Amino acid sequence: MGHIDHAAFGWLTPLLSYAMACVGAALGLRCTVRALAATGRSRRNWLITAASALGTGIWTMHFVAMLGFGVSGTEIRYNVPLTVLSLAVAMLVVGLGVFAVGYGGGRLRALAIGGLTTGLGVASMHYLGMAAVRLHGEVSYDPWRVALSVVIAVAAATAALWAALTLHRPVVVAGASLVMGAAVSSMHYTGMLAVHVRVRPSADALPGAGATAFLFPLIVGLGSYLFLTSAFVALSPTARERIASATAQRVGEGAA
Repeated sequence: MGHIDHAAFGWLTPLLSYAMACVGAALGLRCTVRALAATGRSRRNWLITAASALGTGIWTMHFVAMLGFGVSGTEIRYNVPLTVLSLAVAMLVVGLGVFAVGYGGGRLRALAIGGLTTGLGVASMHYLGMAAVRLHGEVSYDPWRVALSVVIAVAAATAALWAALTLHRPVVVAGASLVMGAAVSSMHYTGMLAVHVRVRPSADALPGAGATAFLFPLIVGLGSYLFLTSAFVALSPTARERIASATAQRVGEGAA
């Protein structure tokens, strides 16, 4: 049985992964709030942005944390197609949950469907990402901890979507994002505690790409996307601000 290290760089990867989860959650929730106040094409575009932000944030959180994952007696590499597929799954399934809330008729029903779908999307991304791991040995999982991680993911997603539906003040949404970031991180590390590795030493070269050559550039690119999108959302006027601007313009034209 290989010794598993979940924080090979100390607190750096857990803290950085938590920060990425919070950024993705904050951006996703803020875009969902904007979507619920919009109509037509604008609502759809905000929901797409929310799904991409949540999916990207969760995926980035997972693989930043994985940079600190190590097993004694074997190197670790990653299957590239499976890793990219995990990102696509995160965006797609989380998107289904966000759209269920954005276009759902009954509030409780939409929240239940959206929370379940989004939570399963988070869990699917995590375990698909773990399926991409390549090492000299066999990986197994504790089924009870796996089940607990899925429950945490669904609960976190439902709470986040409830916050988007109920809490519209930016400060409150920011607080909800910190809570969701903690829940997503808890889901990740609960899932990682379910992992057991039986190392089989071998001189054969492992297939796949190394974390430094493959994961790090991808994480930097997606992290940059999150921060640039956050700046765009912060500078974009809200529906209330647009209405106030239009009203002021009409008043000004009437006075003239």
